[in-house]
Amino acid sequence: SLGLSDKTRESYQNDLDVYMKFLVNKGCLNVSDISDEDIREFLKVRSEKEKTTTIAHNLTVIKNFHEYLVKEELVKKDASEFIERPKLRKSLPKTLSMEDVDKLLDIELKTVFDYRNKAMLELMYGTGLRVSELVNLTVNDLDFNNCLIRVMGKGSKEREIPLGEYSIYYLELYLEKRESMLKNRNCDKLFLNNHGLGMTRQGFFKNLKELLRSKGLNEDVSPHTLRHSFATHLLNRGADLRSIQEMLGHSDISTTKIYTHVS
Repeated sequence: SLGLSDKTRESYQNDLDVYMKFLVNKGCLNVSDISDEDIREFLKVRSEKEKTTTIAHNLTVIKNFHEYLVKEELVKKDASEFIERPKLRKSLPKTLSMEDVDKLLDIELKTVFDYRNKAMLELMYGTGLRVSELVNLTVNDLDFNNCLIRVMGKGSKEREIPLGEYSIYYLELYLEKRESMLKNRNCDKLFLNNHGLGMTRQGFFKNLKELLRSKGLNEDVSPHTLRHSFATHLLNRGADLRSIQEMLGHSDISTTKIYTHVS
């Protein structure tokens, strides 16, 4: 009930299940019997086959769980209180050079799918949207009068992002063709697939891979790379971190700093 998405809730549940299984196997059947030693042992066992980020996630879930137990007065003290988080190596996201972005966006417009791909990529590079945000856009989220797009981000936070002239130009071209993609279906998703339904994340990944391959670019470039590139190129052109943070929808500016490689 913390305003978590289904996916987050599911991963929390999975982490808790693994933790519980471990405790039961140890013969620890009551929450008041859990000691900090048990938690340390659990993390040690996990770290033998999981990466540091997974262990950090496990620990966050465990700490939340123990905080809850204290709050509900099911236990007297928080067994996880003094357990340190593992040190995470912050890996810098990959970005594309301006030349590579130009290459990727240089799409010859023949079929309706070319128009769609061009509009999607221009929009993504021009606004730094997450893939999930991109595929969830509806036709009503566009506000051409004010040159804005309304986006529902993580944690159901809405934000408005200014649209540049390239994004607007290619979105308008695509919208003229979109009608023909609907196949008499009623779908308000902005970007449609070949079945006349909303584009999926997987569909977008597949498209991007094909485009990268056809242009001789690195196929490991993910939709997320476009988001990083957007942020980094903006910063290089003198935009300030706060406005980039707002556009990306980061709740914490330290995330934006990692994104834009700012020390």
